[in-house]
Amino acid sequence: MQAYHEIYAEAQQDPEGFWLEQAQRLAWFKQPTVGATLKKNGMADWFPDGELNVSYLALDAQVEAGRGEQTALIYDSPVTGNVQTYSYRELLDEVAKFAGVIQSMGVGKGDRVIIYMPMIPQAAIAMLACARVGAIHSVVFGGFAAHELAIRIDDAEPALLLTASCGIEGKKTLAYKPIVDKALKEAEKPPQNVIVFQREQETATLQSGRDHDWQQLMQHAEPVAAVPVASTHPLYILYTSGTTGRPKGVVRDHGGYAVALNFSMNYVYGLQPGEVFFTASDVGWVVGHSYIVYGPLIFGCTSILYEGKPVNTPDAGAFWRVIEQHKVTAVFSAPTAFRAIKKEDPKADYLKRYDIGSLQRIYMAGERLDPATYEWTTEVTGRPVYDHWWQTESGWPMCANPVGVGATPVKPGSSSLPVPGYEIAVLDTAGKPLPAGEEGSICVRLPLPPGCLPTVWGDEQRLRDSYLKAFPGYYCSGDGGYIDKDGYVFIMGRTDDVINVAGHRLSTGEMEEILAAHPEVAECAVVGTPDDLKGELPIGLVILKNEADIDPGQLQSDLVQTIRDKIGAIACLKTLYVVPKLPKTRSGKILRRLIRQLLLREDVAIPSTIDDPNSIAAIQQSIEQQSKASHR
Repeated sequence: MQAYHEIYAEAQQDPEGFWLEQAQRLAWFKQPTVGATLKKNGMADWFPDGELNVSYLALDAQVEAGRGEQTALIYDSPVTGNVQTYSYRELLDEVAKFAGVIQSMGVGKGDRVIIYMPMIPQAAIAMLACARVGAIHSVVFGGFAAHELAIRIDDAEPALLLTASCGIEGKKTLAYKPIVDKALKEAEKPPQNVIVFQREQETATLQSGRDHDWQQLMQHAEPVAAVPVASTHPLYILYTSGTTGRPKGVVRDHGGYAVALNFSMNYVYGLQPGEVFFTASDVGWVVGHSYIVYGPLIFGCTSILYEGKPVNTPDAGAFWRVIEQHKVTAVFSAPTAFRAIKKEDPKADYLKRYDIGSLQRIYMAGERLDPATYEWTTEVTGRPVYDHWWQTESGWPMCANPVGVGATPVKPGSSSLPVPGYEIAVLDTAGKPLPAGEEGSICVRLPLPPGCLPTVWGDEQRLRDSYLKAFPGYYCSGDGGYIDKDGYVFIMGRTDDVINVAGHRLSTGEMEEILAAHPEVAECAVVGTPDDLKGELPIGLVILKNEADIDPGQLQSDLVQTIRDKIGAIACLKTLYVVPKLPKTRSGKILRRLIRQLLLREDVAIPSTIDDPNSIAAIQQSIEQQSKASHR
């Protein structure tokens, strides 16, 4: 751990010097001489006198470094049976031409562009083309409802919207154009132009004067060079997926983000230029922005853009097939993806069909990696598995195992150690640091390092209210947890997932960890519900593995007793339901607030972020049947 402590200390003692040194690894148009300037709110503008362009770093600089013929992007789509590769030179040509297309629409530096697309290469091309001309892109997850799209249009006020004729969800084709048309009709500030990429699976009808055919425009496009922009110039707006109210537009800059991503590709992920990184996510989420598109390309790796699921496209061997076929070095996905694979294939029979010899490491983030999933994945793959923690707001990892400078021992349940630049603290409700082992609010001392959000789009007050107000001098992550005596950080869940049972603050994450360890349980969630006597009581929902052979009543009894044995009678977990599904966002996060509404029999507004709207009815039916049975 000596190398970790030395680098971390260097970043703490001289942050400007540390990050200026990291900045020198990139090809700037104007090299920065100032590390950061502090703002009144405690945040920092990084490399304020530097000029660069992220699209140039990701493409032109790689070709100039001799990587022109190296594969930059692999599009792997089991839902269409299509695999397509782009060398760095080919991807540069496509991006430069499409940048010419959007420039011909009058889009330039500072203009906003909404990207509403499925997981196809054109989504990445669109992002890089926007960056190339200095436009600010805002990717909206493909398939979001029209109302959600309209809200984001009105907040960003885009000059242009880019879309495709359809997306593909499993075996279903989802037409995008009707959603776009409805959103534009609802929006108060719609863009004047829409560009549509026509897919083979469905042809969209274009509205004369407003809509344009992507492929036709590209036939006559002239390539354009990357426009130098200030380091602090916004690269993108990414809206956090709130289910109610106006979503927050997290802003990211060009310079700080590029430096942070470049640093993380080796430090966190242990990769070298030329190696293959398979990030199984979506460009609609921050993970897709950082580690499908920008991070791998800036660093000179080969990135995989995967249009499919971990299971059912066609089976639970999907990830292993991708790893074998493309000689993947490292894979990164959410714990929920590996839980889905474990549920479908608990003995990892599909894995035995593939040679994953190229794979060196597995990374998980997006939701807490429970020890049971960690242990299963480690056991069946024989590869080190690393949990790490970060958020849309941070843009890159805040806690991770420093594989690039020497991996430290893994502690199941922990996202390992603070990444250089992040000073993590656990605070009580009064804002005082708590000692090792005590749970509280996970916060980061200001200023934040490069790569983190500089503001919320068009709403500086919302930045303060959401992140800076609760604990002055700190960024409040909204997550709760603790730091152990060795400095390892344990994220136990959102702070609103801590429940108060008869005056005792209990972590639902800890209860979930215990439930998930049962050999018949594939996945679980614990939420708190109001109770007249104790204030709150925990209720658990569990999904069984496909081949589980146990009486549900016996399972419930076993799990309740295990919670009692491990945490104590104070936990008061007495109610458990076996359900077929859990409601999740498309990024894999369990919608615990929605579960609470179901349990309280409140009206449930199904959010557009949900992965499977049918899961609600299935859960309701299971809960009602088991409730009736228990009252007989």
